[in-house]
Amino acid sequence: MLNLIEIRRQLHQIPEIGLQEQETQQCLLKAIGKLLTDKPFAELKTWRTGIFVMLHGTLPSKTIGWRTDIDGLPVEEQTGLPFASKNGKMHACGHDIHMTVALGLLEKLSEKQPQENLLFLFQPAEENEAGGKLMYDEKAFGDWLPDEFYGLHVRPDLKVGDIATNTHTLFAGTCEVELTFKGKGGHAAFPHEANDALVAASYFVTQVQTIVSRNVDPLGSAVVTFGKMEAGTTNNIIAETAFLHGTIRTLTQEMNQLTQKRLTEIAQGVASSFGMEIDLKLKQGGYLPVENNPQLAQELMTFFEQDRTVHLIDIAPAMTGEDFGYLLSKIPGVMFWLGVDSPAPLHSNKMTPDEQVLVFAVEAISKFLKMKVKS
Repeated sequence: MLNLIEIRRQLHQIPEIGLQEQETQQCLLKAIGKLLTDKPFAELKTWRTGIFVMLHGTLPSKTIGWRTDIDGLPVEEQTGLPFASKNGKMHACGHDIHMTVALGLLEKLSEKQPQENLLFLFQPAEENEAGGKLMYDEKAFGDWLPDEFYGLHVRPDLKVGDIATNTHTLFAGTCEVELTFKGKGGHAAFPHEANDALVAASYFVTQVQTIVSRNVDPLGSAVVTFGKMEAGTTNNIIAETAFLHGTIRTLTQEMNQLTQKRLTEIAQGVASSFGMEIDLKLKQGGYLPVENNPQLAQELMTFFEQDRTVHLIDIAPAMTGEDFGYLLSKIPGVMFWLGVDSPAPLHSNKMTPDEQVLVFAVEAISKFLKMKVKS
């Protein structure tokens, strides 16, 4: 039987950035290999640093999929834990918990051959390269594409025992924005001989706020945030270029496209008014809104409502992003939050999930999956 805490701590110490998860993949393959010994109905294949495990059913009419992500973040861990990462990266988004739960579910569901097919996907690059989209677009699934897809994400502000989801949108769609204004540098005493990119960028930052206040339906939701600005070299030199790095977040893809369009128009308009050129990059890729299938979500919620070990929460959408949204745009399914009761939030260098969640999650979710695959 798997020692879930031991496996989680082992994975926690070796976080790797997306598409670089070689050590993580080897650790997972070792654990999976032990679980599938003498299981002729199980089949495994890999794609880059990702892993597929198929439990072939006895009389399959469909394939149920369970997805977990496996990458870490470029965050220097400051938890002080004896098993903390020492490689300058961290599982600050809880993917070590996700992987461990998936291994526990694989152990439970492979004890007996299910009637329906059950696919486990260990997906790389959720944080940086939308690995789910890459795998789908490169046809990595082959003929193993699920008919229904399920997945979870840890949530620090919920308690162990809490499962939270809804029958509509759970996470926002995101779009990364990189924008450079290109002006003309010069001496601070002779501004008329230069073209100040810093001023243009500042003007843009204030004007772009009108997208949410004046272009977005008041009953809709959108966020436009620029968290980084770089311009100039010292106090008495006018900046030749100004770089902005930000994000768009919306609860529908239509709103995301509208926001991207208006941001582009404002950037072009500001640049034109200042007589400048711009370099604008919008990168959404696979980070679409995570839209739960209403019928499947209601089925899942009804199931967990009847489980006395679970505290089910019908929760409002969050503006966090997740590349599972791309897969759910192709395949009906459900994502839900799993409470882990951490005092520090997601992506914090002090994020510390309560490990008691591992046994709870494996026990509760395995019952749901067994119902789905008629195991």
